[in-house]
Amino acid sequence: MLQWIYERTAKSNISEAILAVNGLTAFHIKNQRVPKCGLKIKYSIDPPKMPLGTGGPIKNAEKLIGHSETFLVLNGDIFVELDYTEILETHKKNKALVTIALCEVEDPTRYGVAEVAEKGRITRFIEKPAKGTAPTNLINAGIYVLSPEIFSYIPKGKHVSMEREIFPKIVEEGKLYGHIINGLWMDIGKPEEYLQANKILLNTYAKARENKSHSKFELENPVEMDKGVNIGEKSVIGPYAVLGRNVSIGKNVQIRDSVILPDVKIGDAASINGAIIGEGAKIGKSVKIGKGCIIGDQAKIKDKVSLAGKTSVCPGKEVSENILKPKIIC
Repeated sequence: MLQWIYERTAKSNISEAILAVNGLTAFHIKNQRVPKCGLKIKYSIDPPKMPLGTGGPIKNAEKLIGHSETFLVLNGDIFVELDYTEILETHKKNKALVTIALCEVEDPTRYGVAEVAEKGRITRFIEKPAKGTAPTNLINAGIYVLSPEIFSYIPKGKHVSMEREIFPKIVEEGKLYGHIINGLWMDIGKPEEYLQANKILLNTYAKARENKSHSKFELENPVEMDKGVNIGEKSVIGPYAVLGRNVSIGKNVQIRDSVILPDVKIGDAASINGAIIGEGAKIGKSVKIGKGCIIGDQAKIKDKVSLAGKTSVCPGKEVSENILKPKIIC
């Protein structure tokens, strides 16, 4: 996701990115060595044990951002194809204080909802309205352009909600504008949305291959895999399977509608359907993993264990018995 954001911001002639994160996340990102795509990367670290909401991190990064020009704020769990220069131009043309990317969805109740007047000016902004009360289906797409004057609206060192506390004030002043996007947009804050985003990417970008049986195994497109993947005899991979670097798969394994992250080992005759398998996890022989399951990094599922759909296994946890009803195992 981070690389996706870097690539698209770089294409929009943006030269610097500031990541507002906690210390542990910053450490993890640096170790992952995500390609920077020519961007200069800086980190704004949130105070430990002090959540700052959606507005506090912006204020916390004030010194790094500066007051000389407008800037973009992008939510990290949004998957979007967008030319950011377009929303920047909209912001400049309207002389806005804040410009929000807006996207039309079927169910707006999970999001902030905007009512738009002439020239894209937002006249009402309601955060997560009750069902049936939303004035429109145009929702906050998690992408903002902010003028530096916004810093005077955000108190320092406090938990601040941009959506509930700041945007309504900007609406009253007539300085909140919207920019409607029509391309691909997805919130992947939930596991099922993450899997759906991978399906869309596979449909769009997967290499064209014929569905064919190899001398050892069978691929049912679309399938994508990184370097170092090893697949055993008579295994069937796909459709809609993503295999990370150095994944090792035994014989007679079936994997579909799933994302398998790097360094996972999967034993013979295992079946994985509609699941996310974390880095370095070990899946035993004849294991059955149902739809909606999430297996944490370095977790171990022992031989012949079956996991009911929507079961979550915390990182490093070992599971040695069948799980017949969805639960979180920590």
